[in-house]
Amino acid sequence: MPEKICAAIKTAEVGLRGVNRSGLEYVEPSDAGFLSGAGLNLEEIAHICLGWRCSVLRLPFNQASALYGKNGHSAEQYLSAIDQVISWAASCCCYTILDLQWFDTETVYGCCRDSSGAQLPNRVPPLPNLDTISLWDTLALRYRDEPAVLFDLLNEPHPRCPDDRNTLYLVAPGGEILQSNSHFVGPQEWLAWATFLVSRVRQQRPTGLILVGGTNWAFDLRGIRIDAPNIVYSAHIYPNRKPSTWWKAISRSNQVPVFIGEWGGTERDLAFGGRLANEMRSRGLGWTAWSWADHPHLVQSPRAPDYTPTAFGEMVRAEL
Repeated sequence: MPEKICAAIKTAEVGLRGVNRSGLEYVEPSDAGFLSGAGLNLEEIAHICLGWRCSVLRLPFNQASALYGKNGHSAEQYLSAIDQVISWAASCCCYTILDLQWFDTETVYGCCRDSSGAQLPNRVPPLPNLDTISLWDTLALRYRDEPAVLFDLLNEPHPRCPDDRNTLYLVAPGGEILQSNSHFVGPQEWLAWATFLVSRVRQQRPTGLILVGGTNWAFDLRGIRIDAPNIVYSAHIYPNRKPSTWWKAISRSNQVPVFIGEWGGTERDLAFGGRLANEMRSRGLGWTAWSWADHPHLVQSPRAPDYTPTAFGEMVRAEL
């Protein structure tokens, strides 16, 4: 990573606002590798960071590829792909948030209904597992001296879906990792994991920001508080969340750092987006909008590429 760029980022007071660039969490590597498979290149990252004036890029990734590789491509090749995106972003004076979005591309954690009522497979895990410990140990050491890199420990902690048959892992008071058949995931269950992972990261990387999401799909930050420095509390707010409930996500923003890791919508959600943008602006909140490459889109077709904003994307770009 360019040292001069990183030094500039490290010393500046920067309001972190940007977008999510998904793709690496589900990519099937091409012969040329992970970046090619995900359609990621310097031109696109420069357009995101400079063209849209983003100061932060949230990069979803998956755990298995980072630890074991995929389809004949090694874990080191996957991590090198992440390194490259971080370097591209840093060359544009842009931070990168590494967001643990999926564990792998195969496991389904039950089904959820979308806004139309259709059943969709859910690949977002409700809580960390044993490999998550090794993952953050690895990344903490790898990015120990990289000030432009932030960690988002787990995308969206949530109760298990009714048809999720995967094992749930809990952190016991003594630090042991136990298997559980429970479907319930509340502040206590997630806070134990988050505290444990923050402690592991700090053993290798004493500084650097760590994002800790709320429960109920990262929406509810009530009861989530970690006694450690450089913690940012991350919430996700979508149109299915009524404004009368947003206090669960943002009411503590005058006490602790709160960041909106995901928010987005379609042309039908402009009133929602405008109201939330006003709220975030008035509170001085940082955020990353969803999504540059996936539904609901911010641009027409990033892989064409056609970077013409959607109606919602135009509103996001205006906020940036």
